[in-house]
Amino acid sequence: MDGGGSGEERGPSGPRRARPGRRARPGTGVWGLLALLLLVGLTLLHQGGTAGSGGPPQPANALADLRSPPAVRAAEPLPRSVPRRVRVPAVRVDAPLTPVATDGDGWIEAPPARERNLAGWFAEAVTPGERGTSVLVGHVDNASGPAVFYPLGAVRPGMAVEVSRADGRTAVFGVYRVEVVAKDPFPAERVYDGTGHAELRVLTCGGGYDEKTGYAGNVVVYARLTSVR
Repeated sequence: MDGGGSGEERGPSGPRRARPGRRARPGTGVWGLLALLLLVGLTLLHQGGTAGSGGPPQPANALADLRSPPAVRAAEPLPRSVPRRVRVPAVRVDAPLTPVATDGDGWIEAPPARERNLAGWFAEAVTPGERGTSVLVGHVDNASGPAVFYPLGAVRPGMAVEVSRADGRTAVFGVYRVEVVAKDPFPAERVYDGTGHAELRVLTCGGGYDEKTGYAGNVVVYARLTSVR
């Protein structure tokens, strides 16, 4: 399963481009559009690398966390600047970032599945550190095995996500929630809703796995800007 979007899927005669089964509806606004696109993008593709061997780590959902305000102190938002790299030191994620957007058919593009250590940032929304909700996506595995966000389900509240930016600053986000959400219906309002602060969401595939349909859900890491280096 990939955690990013449309890409290559292993077919009987080799790779083919996966096609999503749902279109974004006009007039939904940037986050409504993004939610629909990511819902498609994060459920398209299993590359066959890891699920049969136990699969990636999964978070333990805690409903109390969903009702409680995040116990992190917000830092002042930053101006716009292109993100270059994402690090989650506690789970050894350290990867370059590439912009992903929507293609001519309205589908969100994913980092190339062959690039195991590459994540994407959704360039049609705010950049990490700006006021609003920025989004990073990445593959959980590919045909060769674990990929960039394979360990994302092991992230826990209190850990840090660091995003290096083109302006030389590093935006440090404090994680306050990690959960697995269903693919359908996707809880877009809860995942992407603005808070008035600089927020970050990091997504990949997760949940139960089926050989025919792939992963059942998405792992979502919620984090808030807490400091700048």
